[in-house]
Amino acid sequence: MKIEFLSKHYVLKDYMKDMVAKKIEKLDKFFEDDTTIKVLFKHANEVFTLELTIIDDIVMRSEVSSDDMAKNIDIALPKLEKQIIKHRKKLLSKSKKMRLKDESSFAPFVQSQPEEKKSGVVRKKNYELVPMTVEDAIEELELVGHSFYMFFNKSTRKVNVLYTRADGDYGLIVGEYPQ
Repeated sequence: MKIEFLSKHYVLKDYMKDMVAKKIEKLDKFFEDDTTIKVLFKHANEVFTLELTIIDDIVMRSEVSSDDMAKNIDIALPKLEKQIIKHRKKLLSKSKKMRLKDESSFAPFVQSQPEEKKSGVVRKKNYELVPMTVEDAIEELELVGHSFYMFFNKSTRKVNVLYTRADGDYGLIVGEYPQ
């Protein structure tokens, strides 16, 4: 497992890197050697935030904020481990043929690049669209814990956005090109 350490307005000490790396090693049993985990340390307004993002065939994320970075580590890792176990159980219960994908469509890789523009765009993400069914997209949405998920619909061959509605159900936006 590859670990990438990032910090934003936080002075990252070697002992903190070593402590986090040692605790993350416990997750090795779930992943291959080429799996990447990004660890982001942030400090803003007297609040310390720790973000853990695992990039494998899916993206799993855990974010914790408090007044102590060491506490954040002890809270974020169990959250992430629960997500991993939940995802593994879902994969085992599903049919193998639904999860088969060609090697080039693995690992939707999210890359953040902050930009400063007058247009109001403060962050840009490049995202590789993976062909999947709506059911697969619902699972991915639940795993990343966001309010929406963009994907390439395998059956309609169009870009879709799946989102969580206020009533707890899901909505689907289908991208159309003007004629």
